[in-house]
Amino acid sequence: MLLIKNTIVRYLLIIVTIILLAGAGWFSHFSLTPYQMSSEQIQAHYAYQVPNDLQWQQTKIEDNYYEFTYQSFDGQTVNGRIKYPPSYANTEQPIPVLIGIHALGRSQIRWFQDSFKTRPTITSVDKITQQALGQGYAVIAIDARNHGLRKDPDYSIRNMMIDLNYFGKKVPYEAFITNTVKDHRILIDWLTEQPQFDKSQINVAGYSMGGQVSLLLAGIDRRIKNVAAIVPPHLDDKTALVAPKNVLNGLANNKVWLFTADDDEYANKKQNSLLFNLIPSENKKHFRFDSGHILPSNYVDNLTDWL
Repeated sequence: MLLIKNTIVRYLLIIVTIILLAGAGWFSHFSLTPYQMSSEQIQAHYAYQVPNDLQWQQTKIEDNYYEFTYQSFDGQTVNGRIKYPPSYANTEQPIPVLIGIHALGRSQIRWFQDSFKTRPTITSVDKITQQALGQGYAVIAIDARNHGLRKDPDYSIRNMMIDLNYFGKKVPYEAFITNTVKDHRILIDWLTEQPQFDKSQINVAGYSMGGQVSLLLAGIDRRIKNVAAIVPPHLDDKTALVAPKNVLNGLANNKVWLFTADDDEYANKKQNSLLFNLIPSENKKHFRFDSGHILPSNYVDNLTDWL
């Protein structure tokens, strides 16, 4: 009997050892490796060829509310919506603009509706839109790459994140983020050419991935004035090209408000504090909430003075 027990234990140890060795091999082979990029290299990756013709098309949904499409730098069709404030018809001066950027797996429609397909907008970004409209802003938002009406049926966001996190394939993820930033830069090109908008008052706010893209966009593009980054995920130099910390030197003259959660599964308190401390602007604020990644809806109340 003792011999049988010892044999079983020995086989179990062998199995555990094999599993551990296999896991170590998997990790060493597929894990992401940190790398360094200079500011000049990062700027070069976010540069883009300005299209000769945006092929802008716009359709009225209701008064002061439109959906639109345009062609991006690589020929992809970008879709989005824009909503003007109730006072727009009686306004003679150019109006400020808020660009809203949605979270991973969401779409631009969340900035304009409190629910979509019976699912509530738990990020409360629709409330930011209502607040901005009430303060005289136009609000505009587009679908990020592979989101909303731009989904790729052959390579979903879920596929991309599995490739990133389990197989160390960072190129698709980094391309997805950088091209989304470029799509927004072309949108800014259009905004600055329209006489109804105040080109000195183009602001950006984003939730989660949208917070990440907001920081990247403002750090790269000097035409952005104010930035509200809401629960951006922590990224380090394993994905250096799309890590907000690597473009923060471009935010020295911006108003930057950071909203974070102390129990966020995508960025812990230490990482959030480090990100805030790295922001060079003197005009910055850090709002912390005792919550998870989904903040209590009243976080929006703090944005009144940011707009």
